[in-house]
Parts: sequence; structure tokens; C-alpha cells
Amino acid sequence: MKAVTVKELKQELNNRSAKELLELCLRLSKFKKENKELLTYLLFEAADERAYIESVKREMDEQFEQINKKSYYFIRKSMRKILTNLRKYIRYSPKKETEVELLIYFCTKLKHFTPSIHKSTRLQNLYNRLIETIRKKITALHEDLQYDYGVELDAL
Repeated sequence: MKAVTVKELKQELNNRSAKELLELCLRLSKFKKENKELLTYLLFEAADERAYIESVKREMDEQFEQINKKSYYFIRKSMRKILTNLRKYIRYSPKKETEVELLIYFCTKLKHFTPSIHKSTRLQNLYNRLIETIRKKITALHEDLQYDYGVELDAL
């Protein structure tokens, strides 16, 4: 089965009743965990972006505590998994400030992680790529936010 374009989906959804739309949304939420998470964000957390950011940070803190520190291989795998989850949560929010703030928080946690990431070239490269990504993202923000996030980034 080939998926149709977003435009065609939009046109078809405009022709449906509110009850049919509700059924479609509930059915979508049953198939994929990401669909359910996105609906949760849109319905419950989008109104309070600050609380959403804090909940993502708390989850990230828990994931950092569970990292197996026996070897850099396991640390690297865990960091990639945390970053993958983080990028998924960033996709849910349309606000660029959320993305920058969460990436800066991740980099801060990564920098202060023990054992030091500086002993692993791959982790150091991951950190450096993220810093460059944040620099690019900051340029798209409002001037005041650029300055505020720039100060935080320079601290890293």
C-alpha cells in the first residue's frame, strides 16, 4: 500500500465528521507508541511547554543514572539511545527554543558525566557535533534568545 500525500490526507479529513476524526485518532494511537506519545503531547502538554521541557529533563536524568559505566562501549550505546529519545521528544514540539534548551541540557549532562567523555574520541566527537548543531539552531531564534542561549553554549 502506498501512502498518499499530506495534502490529500488534509482534504479527506476535512470531509469527515468530528466523530469519525475521533475514531481515526484513537485508532492511530493503538498502532504505534510514537503516535500515542504525540497525541499525549498535543492534548496534555502543548499548553505548558515549560512543564514538558522539565518532564523530558527528568526522564533524561533517569536515563543518565541507568547508564552502564563498565566500558566506553556501553556508555556510547546508552548516550546514543538517550539522544535518539531526546530527538523524538524534540520533534513533538514545534518550538525551536525547546529544541535548543533540551540539546544544551543534554550537552551539559554529557560534559559533566563521569567517567569523562574526553577519554573517548567518539563521545568527544558526538559532543562537538551537538555543540555545532546547537550553534546553527540558535541563529534561527530571536535576538534576545540568541544571546541567552549563546551565553549557556559558551559555558559548555
